[in-house]
Amino acid sequence: MNPQPMKVHADDENEIHDVATFVDPAQNVVTPVLQLPANLSLPLVQAFAALVRRAHVSDAATTPDDDGITRAQVFEEGDVYMLEKPFDGYFSSRYLMDFYDVEERGICSRMHLHTGLRFVRMMTGPDTVIRVGSLSPFVVTDIPGVTPFQPEQFTDELPDLPEGVRRERYNLVVPPNSFVDMQIPRGVSHQFNALGPHAVIDSVHPEESIETFRERMSGYRMMAQTIFLTEDRPDAESCTLERP
Repeated sequence: MNPQPMKVHADDENEIHDVATFVDPAQNVVTPVLQLPANLSLPLVQAFAALVRRAHVSDAATTPDDDGITRAQVFEEGDVYMLEKPFDGYFSSRYLMDFYDVEERGICSRMHLHTGLRFVRMMTGPDTVIRVGSLSPFVVTDIPGVTPFQPEQFTDELPDLPEGVRRERYNLVVPPNSFVDMQIPRGVSHQFNALGPHAVIDSVHPEESIETFRERMSGYRMMAQTIFLTEDRPDAESCTLERP
């Protein structure tokens, strides 16, 4: 692990690095976990999403607490709630994200990376997929007799790049009614875009306190732990698929 800060301006919530020269230091590892009948996946996903939505209308969750942490925040991919926060002697945190539907918003989230490693569990309900992108190929777990399915993968070109710049994008699709895990090493590119109304992420940030210290941030600033690789959010056509 490189102990040096990754950011130029520690508290910048929209810092953009050069996509033309960026090289992933590792690869994202994806593990299909299970597929459920729609009548089981839907209430599970809805229950997680409801928790995030309650947080976003809660005075306690939308204002800083005694540690300066605001639990309910907004990311490019959706609304977020810090379910479990770090504390002295425990530097990890956990988030829930209620995805926006790309087709409703008309724009995609950007390719980005984080100042610390991440573990995410992506969960979809009926008529919903999550398209995951990266600038490097995914490593997909396949344990014969255990791994329940293999997700669709394909490549295309990352959109909205500066003139003369071309970057191949690797894509993986989380199908409807599925749980899929992804291990994201520090500094590895990725993007998430949900197509459909029922998608959530349960995300563990094992280095939350370490990131804040290592990057010399002024405090817990969740968006400041993200570094973007493109300037603008592209139109929805660049991240949609045919509806499942």
